[in-house]
Parts: sequence; C-alpha cells; structure tokens
Amino acid sequence: MRVMVIVKATKDSEAGVIDHKLMAEMGKFNEELIKAGVMLAGDGLKPSSNGKRVRFSGSKRTVTDGPFAETKELVAGFWIWQVRSIEEAVEWVKRCPNPMPGDSDIEIRPFYEMEDFGDSPELRANVQRLREMAKKG
Repeated sequence: MRVMVIVKATKDSEAGVIDHKLMAEMGKFNEELIKAGVMLAGDGLKPSSNGKRVRFSGSKRTVTDGPFAETKELVAGFWIWQVRSIEEAVEWVKRCPNPMPGDSDIEIRPFYEMEDFGDSPELRANVQRLREMAKKG
C-alpha cells in the first residue's frame, strides 16, 4: 500500500524558519525510512508566499499569488511511503521527530491502487497506461 504522509504547515514553516538541528534529526529519520524500504519519495516545500493557487469555476481560471491565509490548510512537506498497512504508516509517523519547532500535525492518506478501480478492464488499463507514461516522463 502506498501512502502520502503530509506534514502540515505552521506559522514557523510559513515564515521560512529553518531549524538546522531539526533538519538533521529529520535526515536521520529519512535514512531509517530508506533503509527499511519504506520511503519512495519526499521533500519539504517552500512557504506559500512562493506559490500560486488556481481557482476553477466552470471554464474560468483565477490565479492568486501566495501567501495563503489558512496555515492549517497548507502543506509544508510530504513523503510517499510503501507500507503493508495504514497502521504501519501510523507507527512510522509516531517514530518521526516533531517536524516543527512547536505543535504540528502529520496526515496520512492512502493512494488509490489498481484493486480500487474494480473489475473494469478498460479503466484499469487506462490507469496503468497513464502511470507508465508518467514514469517515463
């Protein structure tokens, strides 16, 4: 099972605060994940002040420059993990150093896998084709 592990933003992460001691601790944790064969990808994100948001309303698109006001709704970083179960992902997250200097939240969300697409050979084939295309770049 693949999961996305989402580190939620805080006022510090949105201010661009980088704690070098914390980064070293997170580096050690990432090494554990890699050695265990769990971590497929992961990275930190710059503050939303460096980002853009595109709002869809019918055929209209509206672009808004960051920063975005609702910090609790923002993502500061992510991992993609391969685990046996959501419970295993929870156990790994519990071992993680607190990713922020203060209180913080990490969210775990499973990806859709092929078995989630039912018995439709057409749908499964299309999903597989698109995934292979994306891997090739």
